[in-house]
Amino acid sequence: MSELPPPVQIDDGIPAITEAERVVADLLPIEASERAAGDVLERVPLWFHTFALGDGTYTPGVARDHRYRLPFLPDDLTGRSVLDVGTFDGFYAFLAEARGASRVVAVDNEQYRDWVRARWGVELEGGQGFAAIAELLGSEVEYARLDAFDLAQLEEEFDLVLCFGILHRVENPLGLLRVLRDCVAPTGELLVETYGVTDPSQEMEVRAPGDVYSGDDFVYWGFGAEALSRLARHAGFDGAELLTTPIVDGHPRIAARLTTSD
Repeated sequence: MSELPPPVQIDDGIPAITEAERVVADLLPIEASERAAGDVLERVPLWFHTFALGDGTYTPGVARDHRYRLPFLPDDLTGRSVLDVGTFDGFYAFLAEARGASRVVAVDNEQYRDWVRARWGVELEGGQGFAAIAELLGSEVEYARLDAFDLAQLEEEFDLVLCFGILHRVENPLGLLRVLRDCVAPTGELLVETYGVTDPSQEMEVRAPGDVYSGDDFVYWGFGAEALSRLARHAGFDGAELLTTPIVDGHPRIAARLTTSD
């Protein structure tokens, strides 16, 4: 990843969009009319993902540079089924659909409303950004307000399961990996991206409330590669193939591919 200047803070404390976010957003060009884009920007009070609405207009997503995820996302998902766990505004679910996935299910328990309120003082109804983008795209992605630990209710297996930015926010990460394991088809895979370790000598860190992001008490863990691999094996995967450990906006991240030979 190339070094970028730090994002500029705007009045409400939300970082301004940088070129890094635009690079990712441009993978899913929406080409909305000026009126439709303006309406979407007006009625959604906070965006997690940056979307390219068209004519140089972007949603002001608060999530930082996602470019490190791109090499591990298949360019062609034709005929494959995809589950996006913790979808928030749904960027990766919509991208999977655009890349040919035959079925995409996006789930979120919408607890992000709590940390959005705590961190930025913004009240969200939940699912607003997802619904707005789905309407612009005419998307057929299925959205379910569902806790990740209740994924068995779907009664379905998927060729590709995405779990980005969630594992460090649950009190029982091993339990979540076991639930996700049951959602992966025999020839499928799980892509996990989560918070990494600040001290490379540590395999796992227990974070204190608010010490990762100011006002955010919902980051519990930091994971090293070996710790993540051990958790994966406990959950029934063959292990975890380390993909990358970037530093994003000053924070360590880790991404891995989990598969099973069953």
